[in-house]
Amino acid sequence: MNIVILAGGSGTRLWPMSRTNKSKQFSKIIGNKTLLEVTLDRFKNNYPQKNIYISTIPQYCQNIKEILPNFPLENIIVEPDKRDTAAAMGYVASVLYLKEPDEPMIFVASDHYIGNEDLFINALKVAEKEIRRTRKMFDIGIVPDYPSTALGYTKIGKRLKKDSDVKIYEFLGHKEKPTYEKAKGYVSSGEYLWHGNFYMWTPRLFLKAFKKYAPDIYIHLKKIIKLIRQNGIKTSDGKGMEVIPCQMPINFDQLPAFKKKIFETYSQIRKEMIDYAITEKMDNSEIRIIKGEFFWSDVGNWNDLHKKLVTSKDSKGNLVKGDWVGIDTTQSIIYTHKNKLVATIGLDDIVIVDTPDALLVCPKGRAQDVKQIIDKIKLNKKRDKYL
Repeated sequence: MNIVILAGGSGTRLWPMSRTNKSKQFSKIIGNKTLLEVTLDRFKNNYPQKNIYISTIPQYCQNIKEILPNFPLENIIVEPDKRDTAAAMGYVASVLYLKEPDEPMIFVASDHYIGNEDLFINALKVAEKEIRRTRKMFDIGIVPDYPSTALGYTKIGKRLKKDSDVKIYEFLGHKEKPTYEKAKGYVSSGEYLWHGNFYMWTPRLFLKAFKKYAPDIYIHLKKIIKLIRQNGIKTSDGKGMEVIPCQMPINFDQLPAFKKKIFETYSQIRKEMIDYAITEKMDNSEIRIIKGEFFWSDVGNWNDLHKKLVTSKDSKGNLVKGDWVGIDTTQSIIYTHKNKLVATIGLDDIVIVDTPDALLVCPKGRAQDVKQIIDKIKLNKKRDKYL
């Protein structure tokens, strides 16, 4: 199985630690490693290096090179532009189609938390085996902790199989980011799982789904495949494909004409999540769902982070990173900038994130509203440096 780590997202709800030029996957939010390093480590002991890819955008190439200096450039797939997950995943499927069209692949986020990695890898091994056997798309659903409006929901039917303690279910539909009232109903029904965004299939079958359910996107992907195939793109050392160079800024004047054409073609793909473009339209029988029981979180906001990192909290329930001293402070997050002491008195359920140029203080229960702060910052161009 090929592992594709998606590292092109922005992670705005973890501002001010996550920024436009240094998104959360490149930050040391959990422990002493960046989330991207933690994600890569998750696979290195279970899959050969040649089977692990990173998908990103040109703006993040320097971050990846600095954090992972030994990661092979031929395994970094650079999307020509940021056009959401349908375009990004379709592009990766197109590139890998030209290398191993029928080898199962999985898309995994570079910034998620996995509590039990052995259980997670076991689920992937079972999924790989089942994809080869059934040619179905596989996804992983997570038992929801609360009615989130930031996640998608997968409805499951009867259990079809249990293999090595991995439970496989019927897929009965997908709903992306429901209202709070609908989310409450989904959670209370027990019939819905959070959508973990672990799409697993083969490149050939992914492209077949694009052709059927999003033909306007497939047209452009087909053109890109033709351009790559005709020009036999290789890295300078001849080890593998490098369609778009992993560098920023990209010197367009020095690019061959066919690479410029790839940029032009990709820019015509509409911006849409793959959930809307493909998953919600697919026939239920084409998908199988694995129940993920490995303690997952998308680390979507500071409150989620606090909930999941149980073992990292002190005796008062505080999650602390940096130099802090407090009195009567409980159930809070305190992230401090190096060489700076943060002191608190009489706080409960509060988020404090201090960076060199910005400070966030908010009730933990309002952590999901950080995105609204970003929207306000964007209204004043003089504050762009804080994004």
